[in-house]
Amino acid sequence: MAGKFNRQAPKAMAEINVTPFVDVMLVLLVIFIVTAPLLVPQSMKVNLPKTVELNKTLPTKNSILAIDAAGQIAFDGKNTSDSELIQIFKVSANPNFQVQIQADQAVPYGRVAEIMALAQTNGVTKISFATTSRDRRK
Repeated sequence: MAGKFNRQAPKAMAEINVTPFVDVMLVLLVIFIVTAPLLVPQSMKVNLPKTVELNKTLPTKNSILAIDAAGQIAFDGKNTSDSELIQIFKVSANPNFQVQIQADQAVPYGRVAEIMALAQTNGVTKISFATTSRDRRK
């Protein structure tokens, strides 16, 4: 017989497909990573000790330093010179002292920088600037 086919029984696979196993393990790893931080604080009951607050913040004393278009200075409403301003800064320089600079928009930047330098060299550590809001419709 010439038409005899060579049929063999299917052989068992010798290799294991690990791709589904790796996929399942990665999903489990992600679930563990997401849930682990949520479980730890609930399982650890810690009673923290009670202490007295150490740093009590003292109220900040705000002083207004106005500079008009001509470069003249008014400290808390009184006209002052640069030398008087230096004395004021030396007397009132402490951690809770803050100077709020209200400079006219026509004042040259150099004048504002001079006054900031006077304040910083004489012990003032907190300086802020006051502005007005601009109308956005323009």
